[in-house]
Amino acid sequence: MPRITPCSRRWRRTAALFVLAAAVLLVPAAARAGEVHVAVAANFTAAAKEIAALYEAASGDRAVLSFGSTGQLYTQIDQGAPFEVFLAADRERPRRAVEEGLAEPDSLVTYATGRIVLYSRDPGRVTGETALRQGGSGKLAIANPATAPYGAAAVEAMQALGVYGALESRLVRGNSIAQTYQFVDSGSADLGFVALSQVIGHHRGSRWVVPFRLYAPIAQDAVLLNAGRDNPAAAGFLRFLQGPEARAVKEKYGYGAAD
Repeated sequence: MPRITPCSRRWRRTAALFVLAAAVLLVPAAARAGEVHVAVAANFTAAAKEIAALYEAASGDRAVLSFGSTGQLYTQIDQGAPFEVFLAADRERPRRAVEEGLAEPDSLVTYATGRIVLYSRDPGRVTGETALRQGGSGKLAIANPATAPYGAAAVEAMQALGVYGALESRLVRGNSIAQTYQFVDSGSADLGFVALSQVIGHHRGSRWVVPFRLYAPIAQDAVLLNAGRDNPAAAGFLRFLQGPEARAVKEKYGYGAAD
């Protein structure tokens, strides 16, 4: 039986470490890819999922997406949630994140402009603004205007039409634009103001794309948060969001060009 000396033990350990290092170098890049945690406004759900898949295919980095209303997401960020990129449905919260030292000042970018739609699952229900002037006791769904920019835009449009006072008692408020859409699509509400991106891909029901003369276009900003400052995957995702592949996805879902 060969005698094992301290020298031979050291040699074996060195050889084992060399083999391990070589194995790590041989691991495909995708297996060692980075990861970025992204807080995404609910209106951008479908588009963000497609963009994240394209980003992973292009870079090997994985985008982990969390969805909610802009106000809810901002509260989580302010309370220390480990998000690295914030895709809001307004300009206010990303700018506030910068002002409060939660985000990188030079990273602010407007990535899309959104629109609201009056929607019903009833094919003959919505033919224009007259759907808001008809009597009845049916519910009208909007996103909570205090936390969701799309809800604030809905209130602005109703006020511009002079119907908000008459409709206020019929309003049901979703926590996010995603929940608002569910209220309408499930029949819990007869009508609802939803995001164009939520209905542009299907032909169910009826809809009216609310003209910009009734509300300010919904400019949506993104920002690199402090948690993503040293993560190349976070900066990479933000760059990709502004590129041609992401732009095509945004146009597909009815988003206007960034200002």
